[in-house]
Amino acid sequence: MMEIPAIHPELELHNDLLKPNSCMSHMEDIATWFSKRQNQSVPTPIQATVVLFAADHGVAASLPYRDKTIALLRQNSAPDSAIRTLCKQAGAKLHIVDLGVIGNVVNMEDIEHAKVSSTGSFDITSEAAMGQMEYWESVGIGEEMAHRAIADGANLLIASSIACHDNIAIAAIIAELTGLQPEMALMSTTDPDLYSRELIAVERAITRARATPSHDILRELGSLEIAAMAGFYRAAAAKGVPILLDGRASAAAALAAIAWDVRIAGWLLASHVSNDAGHREAIEQLGLEPMVELKSSIEQGKMAVLLLPVIQSAITLQRGLSAIELTL
Repeated sequence: MMEIPAIHPELELHNDLLKPNSCMSHMEDIATWFSKRQNQSVPTPIQATVVLFAADHGVAASLPYRDKTIALLRQNSAPDSAIRTLCKQAGAKLHIVDLGVIGNVVNMEDIEHAKVSSTGSFDITSEAAMGQMEYWESVGIGEEMAHRAIADGANLLIASSIACHDNIAIAAIIAELTGLQPEMALMSTTDPDLYSRELIAVERAITRARATPSHDILRELGSLEIAAMAGFYRAAAAKGVPILLDGRASAAAALAAIAWDVRIAGWLLASHVSNDAGHREAIEQLGLEPMVELKSSIEQGKMAVLLLPVIQSAITLQRGLSAIELTL
C-alpha cells in the first residue's frame, strides 16, 4: 500500500518574505503552493514531464461516431503537433503511451507501446469497463510512467488523455463521485439525438454499477487511459511530487484517485476550470482553486502545458524576492 505524504496548508513558509501586491498576489500563492510541497522556504524551478495516455472506449461502438482515436493519436504524435510545440516551448518532456487504441499504431513515431487491450475498454452500459487484469495493468502502467519521470528529474507531473468519445465515461465518473445528475455531468453536443443517446448510456452505466464502492467506480465506469492517469497521480503523490491537472478527463481521473486515498488531493493543482458540464463540480469536489477559468475546457495536456511558464515565472519571482530580502 502506497503511503501518501499529507499536506498541511496551515504551515506557512513565506511569512517573512517580501509580498508582491495587487495583481501579483496570485503569483505568490502559486510559489507558496510549490514551496510547501517541496518543503523549502523558496521553491525550486520546475522540471515538468507530460504523459498522454491513449485508448478507445467500447461504449462508443454502438453510437454513430465518425472520429477515430487513432487519427487523434497521429495528430498529437506528429513532430509539429501543438502539444509537442508547447512542451518544447515550456521545456517539458513529453511521452505518449498507447494503452488500447484500435488500429495499427506500430509505425507511428515516438509512441510508447503498452497495449493492455487491442479493442480498448468494454461497453460500460452492459459490463465493467475493465476486468481486474486490465484495470490493474492500466493503473500499473500509469504508476510506472510517474516513477520513470521522477527518476529522470521531474518535479511536476502532468497527465492527460487521447481518446475520442470519452464523454460518456467521464460524465459517469463525475456524476457518480460528485453526486451530480447525469444530465449535469454530460457535455452537450451539436446533435440532439446523439446527446440523448449518450445520456441514456450514462444513465444505464450508472444504474448497472449501482452499489459499487467509490474506490472501485473507476474499474466499473472508467477506461484504460483514465485508470492509467489515476495510477500516475497516485504514484506522484506517494513520491511527494506535485501534479498539475489538465481538463475534464484529468479531473475525472483525479476524482477516482482520491477515492482510493484522499491525501492525493493535497498534491493536485488545477490548471483551469471551464463551463463544460461537470468540470467545475469536479474541481470543487477535489477542493482545488483553478489557476484559470475558461468557457470550454482544453484537453490533451495543452492547457496545463500552456500554464507552465506562468508557474515558472511565479517561482522565479519568489526566488528573486527572497534574494532581495537577503540583501536588506
